[in-house]
Amino acid sequence: MCGIVGILGTKPVAADIVDALRRLEYRGYDSAGIATLENGKIGRRRAPGKLRNLEDRLRESPLDGLAGIGHTRWATHGAPTEGNAHPHMVGDVVIVHNGIIENFAELKQELIADGATFETQTDTEVVAQLVARARAGGMSPREAVRTTLARLEGAFALAIMFRDEPDLLIGARKGAPLAVGHGEGQMFIGSDAMALAPFTNRITYLEDGDWVALTRRSMELYDVEGRQTVRPMSFSQVSSNLVDKGNHRHFMAKEIAEQPEVVGHTLAEYVDFAERKIRLPDKLRFDFAKLDRLTITACGTAAYAGLVAKYWFERFARLPVEVDIASEFRYREAPLPKNGLAIVISQSGETADTLAALRYCKSQGQHTLAIVNVPESTIAREAEIVFRTYAGPEIGVASTKAFTCQLTVLACLAIGAARQRGAISAEKENELVSALVEAPRHMAEILKQEKHVADIAKQISHARDVLFLGRGINYPIALEGALKLKEISYIHAEGYAAGELKHGPIALIDETVPVIVIAPRDELYEKTVSNMEEVAARGGRIVLLTEADAAGAAHDRFERISIPHANPFISPLLYAVPVQLLAYHAAVIIGTDVDQPRNLAKSVTVE
Repeated sequence: MCGIVGILGTKPVAADIVDALRRLEYRGYDSAGIATLENGKIGRRRAPGKLRNLEDRLRESPLDGLAGIGHTRWATHGAPTEGNAHPHMVGDVVIVHNGIIENFAELKQELIADGATFETQTDTEVVAQLVARARAGGMSPREAVRTTLARLEGAFALAIMFRDEPDLLIGARKGAPLAVGHGEGQMFIGSDAMALAPFTNRITYLEDGDWVALTRRSMELYDVEGRQTVRPMSFSQVSSNLVDKGNHRHFMAKEIAEQPEVVGHTLAEYVDFAERKIRLPDKLRFDFAKLDRLTITACGTAAYAGLVAKYWFERFARLPVEVDIASEFRYREAPLPKNGLAIVISQSGETADTLAALRYCKSQGQHTLAIVNVPESTIAREAEIVFRTYAGPEIGVASTKAFTCQLTVLACLAIGAARQRGAISAEKENELVSALVEAPRHMAEILKQEKHVADIAKQISHARDVLFLGRGINYPIALEGALKLKEISYIHAEGYAAGELKHGPIALIDETVPVIVIAPRDELYEKTVSNMEEVAARGGRIVLLTEADAAGAAHDRFERISIPHANPFISPLLYAVPVQLLAYHAAVIIGTDVDQPRNLAKSVTVE
């Protein structure tokens, strides 16, 4: 959530900062602002809402400074108003901040007692006030920042400038990501490499607890203990081209349509197509055959990918699996076996709760494996081994192609684990891999039905409540379908295991409640059909997702989306597509902001 950009440049920086902020829009925000230094003065422009409002403000009143910081804010403390938008100024200090200062109330009372007056409702202003007070007490900018950082609790990334220091930019991170970009006579700071890509591909990632003092030609980096240190510089592979929607109305539509391609790219990394075998990397420091338990932890959509994987690992690899929501896992202090593997899943690789869960698992002696879409991310750098998804940049807040690529990696891992454990034969591996290889083709076939799905979504868009039902390995897809719908359309939706229908949810069924039934023709199909009949008998409107030739599914109350016949092993990959399309088209009909739904952020870097 939120986005930070800072530039020590050789020409006016305002336009470049706005361009970099646009590259961070995918993270989610509800206001934006920029401040520059020019001739010993701080110029500042802020605006609520989208970046275009800030651009309008800058056209009316330009900024010409050669150094500046910018920010897209996702409101936590204080409403998304111009007054609460960043950057914040106190005296000679101007600051932008991602994250949450957990002890801000205590610090604010201390500052008020010391005579400070506050202009905003934000926790960020506390940081600016502390730095300004330290400066007024005679400290240098570096000393003032170092002293202030020692007082802060929570997760944060900071960029700070000083009115009388036009060649100084200070950054700090604890929990929230921050990176330094190296230029020629210029230096940059940003929330991620995507923001910095137009300026440089030479990136230094700050580690947790680091803070950095930049000039146009130097970098002084300090660790959490205040010792000067060095971090490696890497060369980012992120393109400097701004990702666009192509011919699609929204990024989400484009990303749904890209799934056959990016799933294919991901398969190419982990599958030997000629031999129909899984390629596990040689650098694995563990043997699946020697593991006693697998722990999977993630948040949101990634957690549902983990739930699907539980079925795969337990059924095919005969490996006990526990799946936890990361925000719960990190606090219950779960006992973990000596011979255990922890898999953490995150699109951004910066999810705060998932990162904390990774660190807990490491502290408990677990092997750790990260599945991420951003190989330069904090989770990728801290995990023992990384299995990258090849989804490419995902801009829409509601995850689509990242989810199916996560499923692809997990399916490959499950097959590889099953072979290492001797739980499946070489012939079974060939069968399962062959099914996976067919997944992109089947997904493309489903996408051809988009107009039909949009017609059904029009009916769903009028509902206040929607139920999604699934069994077995597709129960998590029901959960994901419900999440997608409520994320972007704001329709209340719930996902249930179909067998639980009689244990409560059936009380909700009437003619106003659409029921989306995910029913692949597998060993549970007949049971799912029975659940559908119970819904139909109570007047429920059913949208059935199943194979075209599935028997026993004819009913005048059914709408139907036909799914290609395929091995049930890959059904989660296939059925994810129509539930995404249903959510997308319902949201378009309602008229919500599909790519940046209210109150949501792409990268959740605070609790």
